[in-house]
Amino acid sequence: MGGILVGRITIIPQRIGAVSINFKLTETIYFEGDFMKKVDLTTGDIKKILLSLAFPIMGSSFLQMIYGLVDMFWVGKIGSNAVAAVGTASFFINLGYAINSMIVIGAGIKISHVIGAKDIENTKEYIKASCTLNFLMAVSFILPIIIFSKNLVRFFNLENEVEKMAQIYLIIGGIGLIFKFFNFLYTRILNSYGESKLPFKISSVGVILNIILDPIFIFVFDWGVAGAAIATVLAEGINTYLFVKKSKDYFKVESYISKSWSKMKEMMSLGTPIALQRVLFTGFGITIAKIISQWGPDAIAAQKIGLQIESITFMTIAGLQGAISSFIGQNYGAGLENRIKMGYKKAMHLCTGIGVVTTGVFVFFPEYLVRIFVEKPETVEIAINYMRIIGLSQLFMCYEIVTNGAFSGVGKPKVPSIISIIFTSLRIPAALILSKEEYFGLNGVWISISLSSVVKGVLSPLIFKKYLNEGVDKK
Repeated sequence: MGGILVGRITIIPQRIGAVSINFKLTETIYFEGDFMKKVDLTTGDIKKILLSLAFPIMGSSFLQMIYGLVDMFWVGKIGSNAVAAVGTASFFINLGYAINSMIVIGAGIKISHVIGAKDIENTKEYIKASCTLNFLMAVSFILPIIIFSKNLVRFFNLENEVEKMAQIYLIIGGIGLIFKFFNFLYTRILNSYGESKLPFKISSVGVILNIILDPIFIFVFDWGVAGAAIATVLAEGINTYLFVKKSKDYFKVESYISKSWSKMKEMMSLGTPIALQRVLFTGFGITIAKIISQWGPDAIAAQKIGLQIESITFMTIAGLQGAISSFIGQNYGAGLENRIKMGYKKAMHLCTGIGVVTTGVFVFFPEYLVRIFVEKPETVEIAINYMRIIGLSQLFMCYEIVTNGAFSGVGKPKVPSIISIIFTSLRIPAALILSKEEYFGLNGVWISISLSSVVKGVLSPLIFKKYLNEGVDKK
C-alpha cells in the first residue's frame, strides 16, 4: 500500500440554527487515483464538532419522525381503527429496521475506524461489502413478510376491518423496506465520513414529497391506509436514488458487489448484538401490544400515538448518539484516548439538557400533544396517562441512547445490548403483574416500560465510565 497525499483542506464557515459553528474541516485525500472526502473529527473544538454533526443528524431524525407523524395525522382522520391497523403493521416493519441494523451498525463502526486511520482501500472494501450484505438481508426479510402477512397480523386477534387494513399496510410497507434499508445504510456511511448535512437534505426531499402525497392518496384517491403506505414508499424510493447519486461526491467504488465474506462476517459480528437487541425489543413490543389489546382498539391507538410523540425524544437524542458514535469512531481509529473521554463527557452534558426539557413537556403538557392526532375522549385519556408515566423516564433514556453510541464508537456494542435485552425483557412479567386490576390496570404496562428505562439509563453510563477509566483498548 503506497503513501497517502493530503490534497486539499477546505475551511467552510457555517451557522446551524442559533448556534454558531466556526468552521467545518473538510479533508480530501487522494490515493492511487481515488479520493476520500471526509470531515476530520480528530482535531478541533470537541463541543463544536459534536454540535455540527448532531444538528443535521437531529434534523434527519426529525424528518424521519415527520414521516410517521404525517401518516398518523392523516390516518387519524380516518378513525381509531385505521390508527390501530397502521400501529399493528408497524411492529413488523420496525422488525425489519432492527434486522437492518446488523449491517448498518457494523458498517458504521468499521468504516469510521478505517477512515480515522486514513485507510482508503479498506474503506472502499467495507462499503462494497456492506451494500452487498444489505441487499441480501433485505430480500431475505421482505419476501416472508409479504407471503405471510395475513398470518402475522392475525396474531393480534384484531377485528376484521382492522386486520384487513393492517395486512394491506404491511404488504405495501414491506415492499418499500428495500429503499429504507439502503437509506439507513447510506446515512450511516456518510455519518462515518463526518458528513451529516447531506442525509438531512435528502431526507427533506422525501418528507416534502410525503406531505404532498399523503392527503391526495388517502382522501382524493380514496385509498385509505394503503394510500399512506404508497406515499411513504414512493418518497423513500426517491431518497434512495438521491443517496446513490450524491454519495459519489464522497467515495468512489468500482462496484457495489463484493465477495469479501470476511469483511461481511466482521461487520455482522459487530452489528449482531445491537440487531439482536432491536429484534428482541420489537418482539417485546409485540408482546406488550398483545397485553394492551385486552383494553381494545382505543388502548392500541393511544400507545401508537404516544410512541409517535415520544419519538421526539428518540429523534433528538439520535442526533447526539450519531455524533458521538462517529466522533469516537474516528478518534478510536486514530488512537486518541483523551479526546474520546472528553467527547463522551461533553455529549452527556448536552443530553442532560435534552432529557430535562422533554420530561417537562411530556409530564405537564401531554393533552396538547395528544389532541393533535386524535379527538376521541377514551383514546385521549389513555394517551395522556401514557405520556405522563413515560415522561418520567426520558432523561434516563437519553443517557442510555448516547452511551450506546459511545460503545459503538469503540467497537463494543455487545455490552449495552446485553443490558438492554435483560431489562427490556423484564417489562413483560412486570407489565403482567402491574396491569392486574388490583394494582394499576393499563397504567401498570406504562409503569413497567418507564421503570426499565430508568434502570438502563443508570447502568449503561456507569459501565462505560468504568471502561474509560481502565483505559481504551483496540482489541
